[in-house]
Amino acid sequence: MTPTTPRIAIGSCSKLHDYQEAIRRAGGDPVVVSADTHTPADVVAGADAVLLAGGADVEPSLYGEAPHPSFDAAEPGRDAFEIELVRRALDANLPVLAICRGVQLLNVARGGTLVQDIRDQIANALEHRVPDPPFAIAHDAWISSDSLLDRIMHERLDGDTCPVNSRHHQAIKKVGEGLVVTATAPDGIIEAVEDPSKRFCLGVQWHPENFYRTGEFRELFEAFVTAAARD
Repeated sequence: MTPTTPRIAIGSCSKLHDYQEAIRRAGGDPVVVSADTHTPADVVAGADAVLLAGGADVEPSLYGEAPHPSFDAAEPGRDAFEIELVRRALDANLPVLAICRGVQLLNVARGGTLVQDIRDQIANALEHRVPDPPFAIAHDAWISSDSLLDRIMHERLDGDTCPVNSRHHQAIKKVGEGLVVTATAPDGIIEAVEDPSKRFCLGVQWHPENFYRTGEFRELFEAFVTAAARD
């Protein structure tokens, strides 16, 4: 019997192409989902894994704060849809990969909070908003030994460091319940979290999907799709 290609639900965003290609090249079948076309329950019932993509800011009232002047609202209904989606996915033990805004939303869904504007709120921070070109290296990420991220990327690491791109102005502040920090930037900004109690739950603050042509993070997407293929 021919194995079924894992169906990877990707939360809709304005720049879908690179996410879709990264999943396809890793052997998965990307399916775009949104509040306009799906319910979280239907997504979890029909998908083998969930990818939370990048985008605009998570609503600060969801973690008990008023918005910073730099707040840039996401598409209407996106926050509520994706928070319920990731909670249901993790309750069902579906693999979850969360990228940039996605890792921030994952953190808020688990009761965490965010730094709303790095430049304004973090002294001596590196530049984390380097938009062009999308694969431009901004800084290193220091990856925790024997974390899921380390095990996936170990052959590509220089010691415990990995060069990453970056285009975000927010970051994780208080870490959500059950999440463990597994990578930081040299200025202390959290670059990755994971939940070791889950089958596969990993969030990264950079944009690995932008490297789908050159393969620097292919192992990350392959590990995610492989996890989705398991019964």
